[in-house]
Amino acid sequence: MSAGAGWWEDALDGAPGGPVRESVRWQGAELRSGDRVRLAPRRSADIMDIALRGRVATVESIEVDFEDAVHVAVTVDDDPGRDLGRLRQPGHRFFFGLDELEPLR
Repeated sequence: MSAGAGWWEDALDGAPGGPVRESVRWQGAELRSGDRVRLAPRRSADIMDIALRGRVATVESIEVDFEDAVHVAVTVDDDPGRDLGRLRQPGHRFFFGLDELEPLR
């Protein structure tokens, strides 16, 4: 990364995308890739929010956007195409905010 440049400038030049965190502090514990969560979309913005509500999912990655907001990428455990989600294919990998996840411990 060049001096003074943000990670997004390097991403535009073909470098890997935004930062991926190993873990994030959440509900008094650490959330990591591989952890299982129950989905609780807050907005019901589209049919996927409704269809995914209450489903159990596995955290695939924890990513940060241009505004430093944390987004958690998950694959739904009972999705027969979840292997495609692990390959980052569309339609099988979903992003949620931390406030939309309930821990399964």
